[in-house]
Amino acid sequence: MSSLFVPDSVARDGGISDADLPAQFAAHAGQARRRERKAQWHLLFILVLVLGPLVVYPLARLVMLSVSGPNGFSLHAYTAFFGNPETRGMIGTTLGILFASASIASLLGVALASMLFFRPFAGARLLTRFLELFVAFPSFLVAFTLIFLYGSQGAVSIGLQRIFSLDAAPLDFLFGIGGVILAEVVFYAPFVVRPTLASYATLDMRLVEAAKSLGADGWMVATKVVLPLAWPGIAAGTILCFLLTLNEFGILLVLGSAHLITLPIAIYSAATVDLDLPTAAAGSVVMLLMSLSLYALYRRVNRRSSRSSQGGR
Repeated sequence: MSSLFVPDSVARDGGISDADLPAQFAAHAGQARRRERKAQWHLLFILVLVLGPLVVYPLARLVMLSVSGPNGFSLHAYTAFFGNPETRGMIGTTLGILFASASIASLLGVALASMLFFRPFAGARLLTRFLELFVAFPSFLVAFTLIFLYGSQGAVSIGLQRIFSLDAAPLDFLFGIGGVILAEVVFYAPFVVRPTLASYATLDMRLVEAAKSLGADGWMVATKVVLPLAWPGIAAGTILCFLLTLNEFGILLVLGSAHLITLPIAIYSAATVDLDLPTAAAGSVVMLLMSLSLYALYRRVNRRSSRSSQGGR
């Protein structure tokens, strides 16, 4: 190697002398400190100019508003929120829709991903691409699509009415809990498909083939081999589905009737109709805590899924 590319001591002696080692270490340590300071300045820039005005300040103001009263600190907003007789029914309705929609969507998503991965067909790749594109659609478009198809004046409903000569539209279930659950299942099932497919991709298919060669049927292979290995990815997709369904607003606003009051709708009504901002802030903080709890669980399961996939490779 030419002496143009190495220190003089290396060019003279063919190696780094002991006298040069402290200087080399000091230079590397100085570069590491400069990189660390630069990274800290970048983080501070993001916190102050990006996350500060867009995330931190609004959340701080939300919490402060929920604990503020005419005379300073007060929990009146929370007592008014939880003391409302309708709150228990509203939370029950919210959790009922959440568990029904997210559970059905998760089961449908896992089943669809299993079919696409283990029983591929001619249009499987195209269907997978469509599902990936589908998650980019706004949720209220799904609600309007269902209205145009299955509403009382929808194409399917009118077609059935004409075919069977009915006096009234045979389909009239969308504007209520049934329509909300259907729309959320249709919209959020694709969010489970992708993580499940990614989890299946890390499987050692030799284990599956070995189980089949030993006489295991499809159900035994699925429950004894596939699910124990792929469950972290499936669980991450399921928790993500629960998190997104909990925060759903567009479908509820379009298909929720006047008698279907959920937590997001109640917060919206308190802020825009009743102009009761402290109560709306208290409800928002409660919903935020629920969402953060699910998100923390999702991150934990997702890290476990990532470690499992790396260990599999």
